[in-house]
This record gives sequence, C-alpha cells and structure tokens, in this order.
Amino acid sequence: MKKLFFILLVALSNNIISAQKTEVTYDEKLANELGGDNNGMKTYIFCILKTGSNTTATKEEKTKYFEGHMANINRLADEGKLIVAGPFMKNDRNYRGIFIFNCATVEEAQKLVETDPAVKAKIFEVELTPWYCSAALMAVPSTHKKITKPTK
Repeated sequence: MKKLFFILLVALSNNIISAQKTEVTYDEKLANELGGDNNGMKTYIFCILKTGSNTTATKEEKTKYFEGHMANINRLADEGKLIVAGPFMKNDRNYRGIFIFNCATVEEAQKLVETDPAVKAKIFEVELTPWYCSAALMAVPSTHKKITKPTK
C-alpha cells in the first residue's frame, strides 16, 4: 500500500511540475527591435563612475555639477544612448554609480561621458568596458517611465 501511495505521489508531482511550465515562444520581431543576436544578447558599454580627483569644488559648485549631471543623464536616456544609470550605496571602493550605454565601442561611450559636467569637472572618474548582456535590457527605459509617478 505504501509503495502504491508513493508511486501515485510521484506521478502527481510530475504532472503538477510539468503543468507549471510555461511555453516560451521566440519573438523575432521583438529580438530585432531590441537589437538582440541569436542568443537574445547584445553588446553595451558598462561604465563605473568613481570619486574623482577634484577635492576643491565648493558645495555650490558641486550642486551645479550634479544638476548638470542629472540633466545629461536625462538627455542621454531620451536619445536612447543611456539604458541604465544609478548610484551605488555607500561603499569602500569609491564607486559612485554606473551607466550602461547603448553603444558598441568604448570610444563612443567615452565621447558620451565627456558631455557630463561632473566628469568634466573631475567630480567623477570613469572606467569603461564592453559588456555582453540580454538585449531585453533595452526595454528598461520605457518600462521605467511607466512605473515612475509624475511629480506635481
């Protein structure tokens, strides 16, 4: 009896597990729109922003640089060049934030970071490297806009 119960339990478990699997279908149109290769991946440029060498900027100057920094982030995002940006929490590595650029070369990304007033003023220093990741990352900006409450 125990053996029969065990076999029945295993059979039911297999049915439940297989019923929970969802069928995923390849969406070629979406893959092309997002720039994905056959693996659904694409090349980005990953940027780490670090504390820069400018230690003499006044509070007012830093405020001005950060305002320009945020305006530049928004401009690059609106142009589709900046896919993800965000600050790091306090850490012991002097890491301040990241950018993930929608471009294929470090040289192109370097030109983009040079438009940032905080980088120009050496408030931040940058490290750039090619990065291979899911092309689905390209959907982050439009999704982010949908989940951000408008300010009054």
